[in-house]
Amino acid sequence: KQLETQDDANHIVYLSTDKLRPFAEHPYKVIDNDEMESLVESIKTQGVLTPIVVRPTENGEYEIVSGHRRVFACQKLGFEFVPAFVKEMTREEAIIVMTDSNLHRDRLLPSEKAFAYKMKLDAIKRQGERTDLTSAQVGHKSLTSVERIAIENDESKTQVQRYISLTRLIPELLQMVDEGRIALTPAVELSKLHHLTQKLIYEICDMDDLTPSYSQTVRMRKLADVGALGEDAIREIMSEEKANQRERIVIYMD
Repeated sequence: KQLETQDDANHIVYLSTDKLRPFAEHPYKVIDNDEMESLVESIKTQGVLTPIVVRPTENGEYEIVSGHRRVFACQKLGFEFVPAFVKEMTREEAIIVMTDSNLHRDRLLPSEKAFAYKMKLDAIKRQGERTDLTSAQVGHKSLTSVERIAIENDESKTQVQRYISLTRLIPELLQMVDEGRIALTPAVELSKLHHLTQKLIYEICDMDDLTPSYSQTVRMRKLADVGALGEDAIREIMSEEKANQRERIVIYMD
């Protein structure tokens, strides 16, 4: 069989799934969950309605720019070929397309949004502050890279910066953010701490089944700034009853 066939009418190339490679440091998680099962069922009955986007690599393979979840679904179904648009792109151009193609999705994890924003920001900076890339002026003021990302994703500049801060969290704390156990604002405060301190906070949270509030993380950060945040101080702050915590009595039905 041929590795690729050409649909001249639509300029779509049908690529062998064996020739497709995920985008390096891809920030979005491809999870085999209920949402994926829905996609699999859709492709099974209707086919791939939107071709993936890839860019050729030097070894004759293709790096997926947009369509990782569609490729995973096709592989689950045993498809040998996937419809694709092949585009020549620089690494920076591909990062911007890759991040933008997924940022509109519902139910993105905080970690996915965080690393997507960070990758896009770094790519824009490597390209240089070019105002011709988007609508890059508001009145007479040129947009910064962060402002551009904020406008394109309907976020405030501050919110974009908060998400990017999450990339400085250790994986264990970032997982707690994804699980909803730590909110965004306390997570941002934790991201300002040294990784060893973060590790200690996570171990205390995990051992005692605790989650830090915003006010607690602010106090820990201030102590860390003056070199006074040790294990005892962390435990003392974390063990305090939060304002929304109340003593409860549980009566079992039996």
